[in-house]
Amino acid sequence: MLTLICLALLVMVFFKLLGLAFRLSWGIFKIAFYLVCCPAILLVLIFSGLFIVAIPLLLIGAVVGTVVKA
Repeated sequence: MLTLICLALLVMVFFKLLGLAFRLSWGIFKIAFYLVCCPAILLVLIFSGLFIVAIPLLLIGAVVGTVVKA
């Protein structure tokens, strides 16, 4: 009986750690996307001549960055 209780606790801890790992990896992905991918995409747009698309995206990013205090 004690073995079943320990096994149940082990399974519960495993799933809690699995959920924590997913939340941490999602947070790291968001940080990497905002710091690396977004500026890289905007630079590619600017250098490829798509100023019409890049300038509104830069303005929206600037407004959101000033309004939302992270």
